[in-house]
Amino acid sequence: MMNLTAQTSAPTTPKANGLTSVEAEKRLAELGPNTLPEPEPPSPLRVFLIQFRNPIIYILLLASALSFATGRIEDGLFILVVLLINASIGTYQEYSADRAAAALRKLEQPSARVIRDGVACRIEAKRLVVGDLVLLESGDRIPADLMLVDASDLRCDESLLTGESMPVAKGRTVEGSSDETASSMLLAGSLVTRGRAKGVVTATGTATMLGGIAAELGRASSSQPPLVARLAKFTNALAVFVGLAALVLVVAGFMRGLPLHDLVMMSVGLAVSAVPEGLPIAISVALAVSMRRMAARNVIVRSMPAVEALGSTTIIATDKTGTLTSNVQTVTEIRLPDGTDIALDAHADLDKCEIRASGLDSDLVRERARRLLRAALLANEGTLARRDDLWVAAGDTVDVALLAAGRKAGLGQEELNDRYPLAARIAYEPEHKYAASFHHGSDRIHVFVKGASEVLIEMSDRMDSAGNVVEIDRASLLAQKEEMAARGLRVLAFAEGEIGASLAGSLGHGHLVDLVLLGLAGLQDPVRPEVPNAMKDCHAAGVEVVMVTGDDPRTAAAIARDAGLSFHAGQVVSGHDIDEAARAGDQRLDEITREARIYARVQPTQKSAIVASLIRNGHIVAVTGDGVNDGPALKKAHVGVAMGLRGTEVAKESADLVVTDDNFASIVAGIAEGRAAYRNIRKVVLMSVATGAAEVLLFMLALPFGLPMPLLPVQLLWLNLVTNGIQDVALAGGRPEGDELAGPPRSPLEPVLDRTMIRRVVQSTVVIGGAAFLAFQWMIAHGYGVPEARNITLLIFVMFENVQTLACSSERRSIFSVDILRNRFLLLSVLAAQTIHISAMYVPWLSGTLGLSPITPLEWGLSMLIASSLVLVTEVDKFVSRRRRDRSSHA
Repeated sequence: MMNLTAQTSAPTTPKANGLTSVEAEKRLAELGPNTLPEPEPPSPLRVFLIQFRNPIIYILLLASALSFATGRIEDGLFILVVLLINASIGTYQEYSADRAAAALRKLEQPSARVIRDGVACRIEAKRLVVGDLVLLESGDRIPADLMLVDASDLRCDESLLTGESMPVAKGRTVEGSSDETASSMLLAGSLVTRGRAKGVVTATGTATMLGGIAAELGRASSSQPPLVARLAKFTNALAVFVGLAALVLVVAGFMRGLPLHDLVMMSVGLAVSAVPEGLPIAISVALAVSMRRMAARNVIVRSMPAVEALGSTTIIATDKTGTLTSNVQTVTEIRLPDGTDIALDAHADLDKCEIRASGLDSDLVRERARRLLRAALLANEGTLARRDDLWVAAGDTVDVALLAAGRKAGLGQEELNDRYPLAARIAYEPEHKYAASFHHGSDRIHVFVKGASEVLIEMSDRMDSAGNVVEIDRASLLAQKEEMAARGLRVLAFAEGEIGASLAGSLGHGHLVDLVLLGLAGLQDPVRPEVPNAMKDCHAAGVEVVMVTGDDPRTAAAIARDAGLSFHAGQVVSGHDIDEAARAGDQRLDEITREARIYARVQPTQKSAIVASLIRNGHIVAVTGDGVNDGPALKKAHVGVAMGLRGTEVAKESADLVVTDDNFASIVAGIAEGRAAYRNIRKVVLMSVATGAAEVLLFMLALPFGLPMPLLPVQLLWLNLVTNGIQDVALAGGRPEGDELAGPPRSPLEPVLDRTMIRRVVQSTVVIGGAAFLAFQWMIAHGYGVPEARNITLLIFVMFENVQTLACSSERRSIFSVDILRNRFLLLSVLAAQTIHISAMYVPWLSGTLGLSPITPLEWGLSMLIASSLVLVTEVDKFVSRRRRDRSSHA
């Protein structure tokens, strides 16, 4: 563990010759290496044992122990095999421990150039210490938090840490200015995109901003997936129910004077009856099938409960950069000085070599646009070239965006450079806010300038208007610039001029005179084309969307409008607003998050606070993101969704889902699959609970009537795990019904067994348990032996399971209107369950263990007739429910 106090108090004033090796080794021993903590992953044994912490498991373990104690070895072994299978599946799923901290370590620079003992040398980044003097250049990953000592045209990409989409200019600043201090700090994990620098290390390891994020990721998530929470409540309630039922059974048995052995056996039977042993496996199948379907739709699931959690989502807190947008700066608009507006297709194919956009209604306008872009390409230090059928770019993102715009207009940088040989160049400097280049002409020196619009407007004295050079109208140009900036565009200006060839030997800033302003260009990180439709789908599905970004409010609002996010000015809040609300208490913060739709200038810790507040407000929260700064929020949310193409390993390892195509629309497809998975889980729960409750009812009715135990524990396990289990798996893997996005998400407070489920469980329990009891009682009264009566009673239950499976294929639609062939596996499972059960009657060792014997065709037909009574009950219930919904929708 790093000594944070020692680091923050360490001197940061650098020595001209850097640290000595002795000083560095001393600090390394005191503060520790420049690495992030490596949490010890749990052992496979520990993960395996954790699988047994469940009330259902406790009940089954007790049932197994009682079976062994009473000599029912087969029953005890059968239960233990079930438990081992469930635990093995759970261990396999959960033993991919959280590797977010390991992914963070990958962002650390493996080596760093420092000055030690007065000599520049390269060392392992983990050996950096506070006070080291580090040398940086374009392309370097910053190895620790640094304070700049010297910088030349330095820009850093901090988007993965702060969410800021544009590279940030850095430079030495005057002490005492809090606004400027940030520009003199370099953060570990960010990337130098341009320039050179020298900086002194101020923090290493966990004391850096990157280390703070790692520490946040190391904490356990405070939110539970909805399915886990619902099933926990369900299993706890089930445990209470089984305990009370067993108590009633024991008391009644004592009152009747039953021997202890019979009471123990009936208690074991009751426990096995009430516990849906196959439910955990069926739920795993439902989620696994949905995982495969989601993978086919470009959503990779890393945590199985996240499948259903995404379907339960009530709000998506989405990052802007790289999620809603392309994370590529693009010229989307050219504004000529006379107000002529040209809208560029942000996603045009560069190979088309044309601006496919509005505004080019004449050859003159086209030529004026090409003239502006010529200046943009010549006063440009980036490169854009085609290699192996791909466009490969290098340099500042703005320079690359301008090169791409020129390519769309049919202009190539190499051809222009050949036509206008370079004489001199003025590199971009933050203090000047422009870049310029001088090129040889036949008898003149051509000057091309690009830079901040307000600077070039002031620098120029003329402008292009309808192809003519006229006196500049600065007020009009500044108004155009402000209008473009208000729409979230980054605005650059372009100008050109000429000077005498005799001045070629002394070109510099003083020669940037008598310039003609060619116009303005608006750049932005454009919204992905599929996002607006995805937003509409979210709205139709009742899922709210909020944007959380590190960009400024004006840019965020402009992107949100383009993305189709509905909001008003009062719903745009900043990170400063979040901080003030947090200081006032959770209640104030929760008031803000109830209304806010855009969160701008947000820091990573603030993003986590926003997610926590949304959860307190009762939402099931999904968070999307791709950067290091998104890691804590992704982990805190009910379901974290990382972008797969541009996302960092930190985001992917912190997330539950990874969208492989970075397509926001894929998230909506995932929501549909998640809702389909939960529907299937409901069907399995209804099937399992109704069957188990019917078995309990059969036991409870048999006791007061003095009947023997209707079914043996091993028969109940066969019923619940084999015949029922096959059909549970088929229900779990059922195809979506197609209307998953037609309504709002479920309430976060909705239990697994809601009113509709409880009503249908009660109906099925009464019909199945009551009919089985009457049949068992009739057989005992008419001379059937107990084994024969149990044999036929077990067959009746199998028949009821077959009917229940078909009835559960849709919660709303009639069994007669459902296309059974669309889910052939479901039909095959019914036939398979029936075939396996009948076959078991003829396998000696299996029939002996289960107490089965062959039956006559008449007995089979009567059993089927009894089971068919369930169809009438379920169809009436569905019909009444449909009528009630129809009346509600027309009210």
